[in-house]
Parts: sequence; structure tokens; C-alpha cells
Amino acid sequence: MLNQLSWKVGGQQGEGIDSTGEIFATALNRLGYYLYGYRHFSSRIKGGHTNYKIRVTTKPVEAISDDLDILIAFDQETIDLNSGELREGGIIIADSKFDPQVKKENVHFFSVPITEIAQNLGTSLMKNMVAVGVTSAILDLPVDSFKELVEEMFGKKGQEVVNKNIEAIIQGAEYIRNEAKGSLDDFVLARADGKKRLFMTGNEAVALGAIAAGVRFMPAYPITPASEIMEYLIKKLPELGGAVIQTEDEIAAVTMAIGASYGGVRSMTSTSGPGLSLMQEAIGLAGITETPIVIVDVQRGGPSTGLPTKNEQSDFNAAINGSHGEIPKIVIAPNSVESAFYDTAEAFNLAEKYQCPVIVLTDLSLGMSKQTVEPLDNSRIEIDRGKFMGDQELPAIEGMFKRYEFTEDGISPRVIPGQKYGIHHVTGVEHAENGRPSEAPAIRKKMMEKRLNKINNVTFKDPVLKQAPHEEADLLVVGIGSTRGVITEAIGRLEKDGLKINQAHVRLVYPFPADELKELMEKAKKVVVVENNGTGQLANLIKLNVGMGEKVEKLLKYDGNPFLPSEIYNGIKGLI
Repeated sequence: MLNQLSWKVGGQQGEGIDSTGEIFATALNRLGYYLYGYRHFSSRIKGGHTNYKIRVTTKPVEAISDDLDILIAFDQETIDLNSGELREGGIIIADSKFDPQVKKENVHFFSVPITEIAQNLGTSLMKNMVAVGVTSAILDLPVDSFKELVEEMFGKKGQEVVNKNIEAIIQGAEYIRNEAKGSLDDFVLARADGKKRLFMTGNEAVALGAIAAGVRFMPAYPITPASEIMEYLIKKLPELGGAVIQTEDEIAAVTMAIGASYGGVRSMTSTSGPGLSLMQEAIGLAGITETPIVIVDVQRGGPSTGLPTKNEQSDFNAAINGSHGEIPKIVIAPNSVESAFYDTAEAFNLAEKYQCPVIVLTDLSLGMSKQTVEPLDNSRIEIDRGKFMGDQELPAIEGMFKRYEFTEDGISPRVIPGQKYGIHHVTGVEHAENGRPSEAPAIRKKMMEKRLNKINNVTFKDPVLKQAPHEEADLLVVGIGSTRGVITEAIGRLEKDGLKINQAHVRLVYPFPADELKELMEKAKKVVVVENNGTGQLANLIKLNVGMGEKVEKLLKYDGNPFLPSEIYNGIKGLI
């Protein structure tokens, strides 16, 4: 009996691969299993190989698995590209429609008339249900586990459609039971605890975090892998009195968000690398006008169009340095679905407290991987609007309000257009305290210092997430973003080899938490920085801000895929 297994379905994009994985995973989530699902898909709208790999366990899991137990193939390409992952004794279930050929040895192979069964029931579209039925029989899961889900999915189409889809699951299960005749007993899955948990992506968590923080306006231009954030908010914000506008490009999106924020509404936009590049001039506008704005950048493979549907972490430098001139800016990097929720909510507080752009950096792996998540706690979300002044707080004055008043902490009182006694000027050129343009050297110098100095005291809880049980460590492994879970799993294996390893995960990218990392680096003989890019941007930030470059080694991956635990394990073994 298995406590965990890895399952993958593959075929051509557009033939129901994603829905097959979703049905399988959602049903298991409701049974109380922990899941981690990674979608590998083509940048084409239709066609091209795609697959959905899901790790199922009875304990929490935060990484994709190294190998594969069961492969469901809707075409020959799926077998050719993915059978190498199968462990010895694994299973290939292939649709007999394409006369499947398997060269890999020491695996169970079944050619199943998946499409034929579906067509006999009315339509080949139900082949995903047949595949789910085959899987349920192999894992010894009751067909009833899927009935409630099918009724939710197809109930609006009538009971006949529901019944046919359930029958497709039943016939798929019966076929493989008859074919295998008990030879697959080793694949029976241990029963889960049955507890209800969330099953969601990082993109969905970002959208929920924004709602919890009170966002009510989102202009955005669709771009993979960030579009899901906009799509989620399109469904939810109107119910809350808010609005989402699909703009003509990213420049319009970010400037609309700046305008709405200037008007007092919590606003955001989301994008990926190319879109962030287009937004950079407007980010400078938000910087000099000290307008709060939250931008979520779900990183993907670059440069240019690059790898739009593949994973990469290569926008750190663009997020920190991308805009022209010198402005205050805060960059944070959530490292789990849960932190994507809480950190996004906190980003709005940071933006308003320090009156500057805040960039939330996630990546495709975190944004689009679907994971089991414990219930999110809205009571942990606190709203802090900083020095936002209500009508009652504004003193009766003659003349113009000092929107950019020089203060001890560099942060000025903020008003919105139309408030009595709050009249001021706003412009993208340098200005005096009331916003009027000014090129006076003394004012320019003082205004620059005011803007730049105000983020010197940024407070962000746990800017470096630490797992550091050793006072003196052989190694410190540093990561960022989606790599936390896979690094943790690799460290567990390395410690079984006798190594003493501490772990650090950077959550505040700018201003860089040098002191927090320095303390950990001093305790380690060597530092290995794990990141998904080709130049080691995080490692270079560490050398620039902390020093100790002689200790720092880079473990990089930039082929479009996230790290596997074995790759980090073997990579670190090769560096020490």
C-alpha cells in the first residue's frame, strides 16, 4: 500500500488534459489527500504536447516528485517524452486508438480503448472521465468519490449528461480491473484523513489576498502566466462593488492603477516580464508622485517573448533597477501559496505606508501549480493606510496643502482630490512641498533625500524565512520564491547523509535584508544559492549587499522547468 504516488496525464493541448488532471486532483483533495500539481503546457492555444503531473500523499507536500508511478497517455508523444520518468514497475495506460508503442522495460503496460468507450457513450469528449475511472480502479478508490464532483460539473447540462459521465468512469474502472486481474495490488493508495482543505494556485491566492486587503480596481492586460489573477478578479470584484478593466496594453494598465490609487482606491495590476518592462516609465511616475501602487509580476522565461509558458526567476534585477532615475521601491517575493495570500495583502499596506510602488514577485511554478492549502485566515489581515488623512483630520488652511511636506520620517500626509483644505499640485516633474514644479537645487536635493530615505526603515515581518537549527553549519542553502518546498525536501535527504545544513529563503528582495542573511552566512562554511535563472541574480545581490563572495556558490537551472528534489540534492553534492 502506497503513502504517496506520482501520476501524470499527457496529450495534445486542447484535448482535455487539464480537465482530466483537475477532476482527478479535486476528487482526491476532497478525500483528504495532500496534492501538488504542476502543469506543463505549450505556448500555443491549441496543439503541442501538454501534461499535468500530480503528486498525491497522505502528508503535506510542497514539491513535484522526481519520478512517476502512473502515466496516462492520450498520444504516442506522451509516451516518448515522459516514460523515462517512470520508476521500475510503474504503469503506462495508453489509449488504444493510436496503437501505442512502449520501449521502456520493467513497467506495466495497458492499451485501453479510452476513446472508444467514450464514443460508445456518446462523445469522445468523455475520454477524460474514462481515464479517471481507470486511475480510480488502480488506486482502489471508490467510484462514488467522483460522483459528487461530476454532478457539480455537469448538473446544469441535465441528469442524462451527468449519468453518462459517471458511466464513463465506471466503464473505465471495470475495463482495467478485468484486464489487470489483480496484478496492480501494489498501487493501492493508503486512505487519507478525510479533512477538508483548499486546493488552489498561487495566482488564486494573490487574487484572494488582494480582495482581503480591500482592492477594488484592477486594470490589466492578459499575459501568461499572470492572467489567472485578472480572470479571478473579473468574477469577484463586481460582487464587491469593484471593477476590472482589460486595457489595450500594460502601459495603460499601470497608469490607470496609479490614477485610481491617487484617487484613494486600493488598486493593482498584474503582469509578467515583458509587461513589467513596459510599465517601467509609469513606475517612475508613481515614485516621484509618491503614489501607492501594487504590481504583481509572475515571472516566466525571458527575454522578450521567451518561454511564455515555462518557469524562470529572472526579473529580480528588472524589478529592483528597471525604472529610470532613482525612486523608492519595495520588492517582495512570496514563497508558498499561503504566503502569496498574506504577502499580497501586506503589499497594499507597504505601498500606502511608504507611498511608493510595491512589486510582488512570484513565478510560474508558484503562480500556476495547484497545491493543498490549509484554510486561509482573514482575521490575520490588518489594513494600514499610512498617513492617509480623512476630512476631519485636515486643518483649515489658506492656500495649498503640502502634499510633499518634508517630515522627519520622509513620509508626507496624503489626501485625495476633492478634499476640502487638501488642494495641491501633482506632476511628474520635480516639485516643492505643495507639488508646484521646482528646479531649485536645494529643493531638488532635499526632495530626493526625502523620497529615498523613507524606505530605509521598511518593516516587513520575516524578510528572510529561516530554518536554521545548527549553530555551526556545513552549508547554508539560500532560495527565493517557489523553490522553498523543493529545497526543504532536498535538505532532508542531504542531512540523512550526515551534513549540517541551514536554510534561508529571501522574502524581501528590496531593500535587501543584508543583516538577516549575514548572520546566517557567518555560521556556515559554504553558501549555495538556488535559483531559476542563468546568471545567478540572487547570488549576485547577496555578494553586493552582504559580501563574503568567496563562500557563495550558485546552483542554477534555466531550461524552463522547476527544480526537482534530486537535482538540488545532486547539485549540492557536486558543489561541496
